[in-house]
Amino acid sequence: MTLKLRINDDMKNAMRAGDSKTRDALRLLLAAMKQKEVDERIELDDAGVLAIIEKALKQRKESIAQYQTAGRQDLVDTEQAEVDVFAAYMPQQMSAEEIGAIIKAAVAQSGAAGPADMGKVIALVKPQVAGRADMGEVSKLVKAALA
Repeated sequence: MTLKLRINDDMKNAMRAGDSKTRDALRLLLAAMKQKEVDERIELDDAGVLAIIEKALKQRKESIAQYQTAGRQDLVDTEQAEVDVFAAYMPQQMSAEEIGAIIKAAVAQSGAAGPADMGKVIALVKPQVAGRADMGEVSKLVKAALA
């Protein structure tokens, strides 16, 4: 079963169960997927769906930080509920050791000598960790490895 079908089935189950928070979160996700398919005239595969989920998670986390500074706990709770629903569809996150090993191999493969070569290393690392690691953290680890 594809990830897209699983999300659609889970939304139907949430509707049957009367779980409005899960239903609404999954509707947002399905709408984002449909928008991408219509805009680009493509059929999303699992990698495309994961990219949409990653983007949605990033947006929600940024919103949570802003709402917390504004003292809006009601909005924080809503966004956090969506993060919890979306996170269930992400693959298991990689450990720092696994990411470090991938970065070390990419540095060796690209022949990177310093911070100026960071783009080369990121280009090799990104496909291997896509969906399984926060790219902000990966960027910090690459920068440290090249320093």
